[in-house]
Amino acid sequence: MENDELHRRAADLQRRCQRSGRVISTGFLSPAERAQLELWARHEPDCRLFFSGGRPECERTVAFFLPWEEEEPEMEGRICAIRLTAYFGTPGHRDYLGAVLGMGVKREWVGDIWVEGEKAVLFCLPSVRVHLLTIGKVGRISVRAEEISLKEVPASERKVKAISFTVMSPRLDAVAAGMFRLSRSEAARQIAAGNLSLNYLPCLKADTAVKEGDVLSLRHVGKGTVTGTGGNSRKGRLYIYAEIYQ
Repeated sequence: MENDELHRRAADLQRRCQRSGRVISTGFLSPAERAQLELWARHEPDCRLFFSGGRPECERTVAFFLPWEEEEPEMEGRICAIRLTAYFGTPGHRDYLGAVLGMGVKREWVGDIWVEGEKAVLFCLPSVRVHLLTIGKVGRISVRAEEISLKEVPASERKVKAISFTVMSPRLDAVAAGMFRLSRSEAARQIAAGNLSLNYLPCLKADTAVKEGDVLSLRHVGKGTVTGTGGNSRKGRLYIYAEIYQ
């Protein structure tokens, strides 16, 4: 969704929330869309936002616009979880997503799809729950679908590769070069081209300071999180610790 369209949609949902006094929600947002919405909300003093994808580990989340007197809503019933069990095969994430989209379900109606062996858990909006429970095939592999509560969903462990490297200073170009195994000049070129995002928002300033917890994404290359900084090498360079998503 383009930023202008996302902001117009958010403003409309906020007005509906204020008029009705009820919780109003979006569909599932990508991490980049969520970051844009959070940035927009900083300039809207009357806006109260709460994000959830069903579980804390979810990347794709729904934005809930809350009336001032409303507490953070219970997610059971607002986001559904469907467990899919495959027989005689192990479909991957792309296979499950393809099967869902092939049923006519829009991407914003479905959140994360967690795959572990022959089982997968799919998060969705209540409006498509019944439809998705009819899934019987993922590609050529038979599957059985059943609804489970959000509390029944096992915690997901992101597969990462831990790395460390040194930089003269924690500038974006230097940290990106270390995380994605680029030369400093190539990292600067990628930043200038708009291919690098910092915390899911494009960043064109190579000298932006990077800190612990920041997420860097390089288009067509990968994504990772800075997990720590500190300590100096014998040459006085700063150590950076990071995890690259697998």
